[in-house]
Amino acid sequence: MKNIIAFVAFLFVTTSFFGQEKLKYQKPPKEILELVDAPLAPSVWIDSKGENVLLFYRDAYKSIAELSETELRLGGLRINPKTNIGSRTRYFNNIKVKEATTKDAKQIIGLPENARISNLSISPNEKMIAFLNTSGNGVQLWIADIEKGSAKKLSTLRLNANMGNPINWFKDSNALLVNAIPNNRKELINISEAVPEGPTISASDGEKAQNRTYQDLLSSPNDEYNFEQLALSTIKKVTLNGEVSDFLPTAMYDDIDFSPDGNYVMVNIIKKPFSYIVPYYRFPFETNIYDKNGTLIQKVNDVPLNEVQPKGFMATREGKRSMRWRADKPATLYWAEAQDKGDPEVKVDYRDAVYELAAPFKGKGRLLLKTINRFSGITWGNDNLAIARDYWWNDRNTKSYIFNPSNASQTPKVIFDRSYQDRYSDPGNFVTTRNNYDERVLEINNGTAYLMGDGFSEKGQFPFIDEYNLKTQKTKRVYESTYTDKLENLNSAIDMKKGKILVRIESQNEYPNYYFRNIKKKNDLTAVTSFENPFKSIQDVHKEVISYKRDDGLELEGTLYLPIGYDVNSKEKMPMILWAYPREYKDKSSAAQSTTNPNEFIYPYYGSPIYWVTQGYVVLDDAAFPIVGEGDEEPNDSFVTQLVGNAKAAIDAVDEMGYIDRNRVGVGGHSYGAFMTANLLSHSNLFAAGIARSGAYNRTLTPFGFQSEERSYWDSPETYNTMSPFMNADKMKSPLLLIHGEADNNSGTYPLQSERYFNALKGLGATARLVMLPKESHGYSAKESVLHVLWEQHEWLEKYVKNKKNIGE
Repeated sequence: MKNIIAFVAFLFVTTSFFGQEKLKYQKPPKEILELVDAPLAPSVWIDSKGENVLLFYRDAYKSIAELSETELRLGGLRINPKTNIGSRTRYFNNIKVKEATTKDAKQIIGLPENARISNLSISPNEKMIAFLNTSGNGVQLWIADIEKGSAKKLSTLRLNANMGNPINWFKDSNALLVNAIPNNRKELINISEAVPEGPTISASDGEKAQNRTYQDLLSSPNDEYNFEQLALSTIKKVTLNGEVSDFLPTAMYDDIDFSPDGNYVMVNIIKKPFSYIVPYYRFPFETNIYDKNGTLIQKVNDVPLNEVQPKGFMATREGKRSMRWRADKPATLYWAEAQDKGDPEVKVDYRDAVYELAAPFKGKGRLLLKTINRFSGITWGNDNLAIARDYWWNDRNTKSYIFNPSNASQTPKVIFDRSYQDRYSDPGNFVTTRNNYDERVLEINNGTAYLMGDGFSEKGQFPFIDEYNLKTQKTKRVYESTYTDKLENLNSAIDMKKGKILVRIESQNEYPNYYFRNIKKKNDLTAVTSFENPFKSIQDVHKEVISYKRDDGLELEGTLYLPIGYDVNSKEKMPMILWAYPREYKDKSSAAQSTTNPNEFIYPYYGSPIYWVTQGYVVLDDAAFPIVGEGDEEPNDSFVTQLVGNAKAAIDAVDEMGYIDRNRVGVGGHSYGAFMTANLLSHSNLFAAGIARSGAYNRTLTPFGFQSEERSYWDSPETYNTMSPFMNADKMKSPLLLIHGEADNNSGTYPLQSERYFNALKGLGATARLVMLPKESHGYSAKESVLHVLWEQHEWLEKYVKNKKNIGE
């Protein structure tokens, strides 16, 4: 009788809970709440010599009050018009400093009260750090002396951080260029109160403009006006003594970059006409070179509005793009130009050509090299040697070239030619060092460069450093991590000649900390940081990476956690949560590779399912969900079949281990993982319930491509329809919890996706719940929102997964 009363009480509580329409923010069980409230370790910066360490502290979450501050969404940006900085900026609230070899850090004194610190910028000589502090009146420039451990406000100027970082150091470290609010900036239009003067009209002149489904775009003349006012800046020079002088007049400045020698400044300026279909970074702009006194030297680029470009992920615009300074030269520009008109459908031997142009920047530029795929970057060495990289999405190929910058007639030599999805064959990244211009260039010692890699292999992960003979292109391994119970990440080289490198070491229950390692001396390890594990309540949870096979033989893996206190010998059947995110591959061998290290620290971030090990659940996190399409077949041609195959293999594997009741398995995911969840509940009977956060469910609303699908809806309507949970809402088989931020700005996952999908499910009689989070974007940042999401998920799992048997299902 007591059990019947308890069961009736359970039904009463859950029924009334799910029937409510108005609900204040809730909190999850105390075991989960304690993990959320754990203090956040600081971010770490270590200077290039390995001498000084800066620690930057912040709260893990914003408050809903902070998230509710005024926000304008214009041209792909989200701006607080009162403070003139991105409305979604994450702030630090404290800075400490320490010597690398000492344990205790010292407080930076003189920091602003109730600090909201952002846009940290280290001076070229690494002695000072400039930063912004945001108050109710706007953004102001502050500076801290690292050696003295003191900070001060450098200027009372109101800065403009709407278009990115407004801080740029002069190369001598004695002054900065900053973007200031113009004195004559006009008042913004209150769009909610403005009286329209006419309709908003967009037109098509017959050219194809197959753009992604961008959000936060301009949509009216009033938007255009407000965007321009918020983008306008006046460039000022501020010395370390706080003296302010004019540098450049008012314009819409987007990017400012000093030449390596500090004698020139490259400046991008946004121009009109604006667009209603693409973000601001595709608006017209020009690139000018000024000297260090602000005198115009040369216009080096003039780019028109880029609304229309060829179709495909590898499409790009024509003309000069990716313009940068050569790191090894005093003042030489380089850039890429498409040789296929930016159209991946055009067959050419070389997709891109790379040119350079030295001061005084006149002429068309000198050819450096041509790349077979789309150019992606250069690591500069010296006059006779540099490393270039390219990539091609369609076959996932990437190439690296050694070339001679001084002689374009010498054919570049391809040194690496591989699939960038093939982690086992990854040779690593070339190690760089700071040159006399404070720029990163290739580290070369007696004809030898160095490669630093993650070290994934069939035997596990063992990060490494290789010597690379630049003449013979042969490698010699000089260091390989030997840990089997920890994970050692190779962070950077401090002094390769002496063998001193910076590493980060962690284990399942050992918080990640930094160390200096001398690879020339055995077991030579010096601690730099000593952070404690803030999540001790789950430090002893059972964790392992399990491997299993899909029905077609494809190797898969996932990270398995057992509930706290679970006796592995008992084989008690527990409920399980499976959490995943699908990824597309062009070959099965890459898809089958093991890239999960079991020794990674157990970190329960806000979106993690790991919290539920405290509530009696088995958790299979980051389960492999590869979607493979080899040759001419696209991965999405068999998306649903492979999706279900992945899920079945995961459940079978854990079930065979004897840990779970396979009738009480829930599935969840965020973004594309939410899309996966909805599809799994529609096309299989594997799950008791699902949780889908911030997803897209109707692919006809993203008709010109989504995720890794570059075909349009009209190219392959069957793919879009088959993959859309909305089109298959009548097949929904299990209860689904939908959660979405009301201010989602991610391409394609606008809130309408969840709203219309929920209405379809409700209209068809499916069990579903829709939770819309006020003010939240694609990821959730207010603590109130995060706690409520965890509560919603917990209540859903308790009712529809853990207690499924109890309610007669």
